[in-house]
Amino acid sequence: MKRAKSISSRDQRERSLRSRLLWLTVVGLVLTSTARADLPSPRIDRITPLGGSSGSNVDIEVQGADLQDATKLIADHPGITATHVKDRIFRVTIAADVPAGTYDLRVVSKYGVSSPRLFAVSKGLTEVLKKGQIAEMALAMAVPMNCAVNGSSEQGKDDFYRFPAKKGQRIVLDCFAQRLDSQLDASLVITDGEGRQLASNADAIGKDPIAEFIAPVDADYFVTVNDLSNRGGLPYRLVISDQQHTENLFPRALQAGKPSVVTVYGRNLGKDAKPSKWLVNDLLLDEMPETVDPPADIFRRGLFRFTDHPTAHSVLPTAATATLVGVQHRGVPLLVCNTPVTLEVEPNDDPKTPQKLTLPAVVSARFDKERDADWYEFEASETGSYSIEVFCERIAGRADPYLVVMDDKDNRVIEFDDFGARVNAFDGHVRDPSGSTNLTAKKTYRVLVQDRYRRGGARYQYVLTIRKAVPDFHIAAIHQQNPGPGSTSIRRGGATSLDLVVHNFGGFTGPITITAENLPKGLHAVPTTITSDTRGTFVLWADKDAPDFVGPVKLVATANAITRDVRPYTRVWANGDATSRPTRELIIFIGETSPYALTPAVETLTIEAGKKMDVVVKCERLWPDLRGPVTLTSALFPGSIKMSPLTIAEGKTEATATLDISGNTKPGTYTVSFMGQGQVPFIADPAKPTKANTLVQIPSRPLIIHVTEAKK
Repeated sequence: MKRAKSISSRDQRERSLRSRLLWLTVVGLVLTSTARADLPSPRIDRITPLGGSSGSNVDIEVQGADLQDATKLIADHPGITATHVKDRIFRVTIAADVPAGTYDLRVVSKYGVSSPRLFAVSKGLTEVLKKGQIAEMALAMAVPMNCAVNGSSEQGKDDFYRFPAKKGQRIVLDCFAQRLDSQLDASLVITDGEGRQLASNADAIGKDPIAEFIAPVDADYFVTVNDLSNRGGLPYRLVISDQQHTENLFPRALQAGKPSVVTVYGRNLGKDAKPSKWLVNDLLLDEMPETVDPPADIFRRGLFRFTDHPTAHSVLPTAATATLVGVQHRGVPLLVCNTPVTLEVEPNDDPKTPQKLTLPAVVSARFDKERDADWYEFEASETGSYSIEVFCERIAGRADPYLVVMDDKDNRVIEFDDFGARVNAFDGHVRDPSGSTNLTAKKTYRVLVQDRYRRGGARYQYVLTIRKAVPDFHIAAIHQQNPGPGSTSIRRGGATSLDLVVHNFGGFTGPITITAENLPKGLHAVPTTITSDTRGTFVLWADKDAPDFVGPVKLVATANAITRDVRPYTRVWANGDATSRPTRELIIFIGETSPYALTPAVETLTIEAGKKMDVVVKCERLWPDLRGPVTLTSALFPGSIKMSPLTIAEGKTEATATLDISGNTKPGTYTVSFMGQGQVPFIADPAKPTKANTLVQIPSRPLIIHVTEAKK
């Protein structure tokens, strides 16, 4: 996305508004044109409180939809367990050895497993619950130092807290909301007992504020928590502490299989730290060295492992890390690569004196000051395609970089900017430049990397990579049928599908085969092939007598010698915002009975490119009162394979679909599925006298198509 090189804050707000309106329009069109399954789908909208300390018990209230008979709560760590107390209240037990970080909580109801919500686990903090009316400074709630205050906003009102501090103490107040799946848009104001403002902040990490100050005297101080949107009932977790607080690390790239020393920047880092040269909030950050040794399989399998869910890389939670290979250290994302890491050397802001690189290059850099422009120079070793990327948003950098490649005659070769997929519930669009371009051997090229808004400082870090194009891919999986927050719940005898989003790099074109591991008894899937495409469908189906189940399964993608874990994602909010984030596990639920099941009469078939073939699709009506017609359409068929919608007539059990394979279809294996839509008599409340027709969408079991080359 090309933008002007200098832009005012007003322009930024106007563009943000226009982008939001455009996105809302697109989402509206999608929602009105795409049928969705309307049987109950459990959803958590919020949990309170948002966290607890390891080694403690916490009573949690869950709010959401379709949570009937929800008596079970599960987490993505075995040390976090829960017992049901009463309707939508659970007592969560956090074992003492659970590491600090964030964890997904899900509720299991009669209708399935819910969408997840994040829960923070801390160590060394006193847990405090907001109590009473505290909307005035005179009513400020007293809390201790080194505490985590769990509260919720009240519409149009501020929350006031009072805490003690000693002269010279550096106090950090960190308000977690967006980072914990809350829509609170918080701001913090710190004042002394006379009402004099000492510090304030609104948007430090995404929408979440971090404010800090050094106490001038021994006294009580006050913090005001304000929701800029003036909404009520939105939870937050306010940490008030003089303990270690990490701002970021440098460098932000590590070589796989090699322990590396990084510099930790932060506050209150302890006796081994010293003052750095970097100012944040008008206070110097501490710095100290620390060794990081990434696990050996990170680069080999193309993984990203995290302790804190990456949710606030930009204004909204995004799937920014969908294409990041790396780890988190102290909650900070780090790129892991297979080549040595070079540090940026200033001054390199003049195109006549660029920093010289040898390919392949991985450069850990930052925009040191406002209006900083970083220039690099390299010689192409051979003629061919080269991959050039900037990792910034993906590693939680604050810049919006763009990249320009110039040749030795000062001709602009190419410019790269934002990239990434936005499809249905998945948002993997990031503000990082990424792409490939053809370069000529023994020719010298220069690269400019600069922030669109000319910002600079300790937070504006990035990693530049330049190398010969190497085919690679990453795949994300997210629930398909509902573009809002959802889960992967399967009714017995029926099926569900996952939307697979493929990011290709270095000229990779497939095919990719996806297989499922750790499937429980009664749950099935077949190896699914995506050929020369960026999207696909993965279908799971359950036997009619499959046992109840809720737990993780794993999807693995392979192509030639490349093996990649399929990364699971979830939609965060139900409104028009494009919000999705990673989860550690793909959780599957099996229960109840599906209204109907669709099965192709054959599992595989072979078709010559340019030909048509008929396929019988059988419909088993598992609910006795389901007699109406069921419409069949294609579920994300590859573009070269077509079929016209057809209907399994009222009371009938099959219909014939005609597949049309275009003449330019690449020979290979394709895995497809039909999507059924039928009006199903259903009522959630058995006390009501009549059932209402509900449009229910269910995929068929997969059909494997082997396409052969057209005969000449």
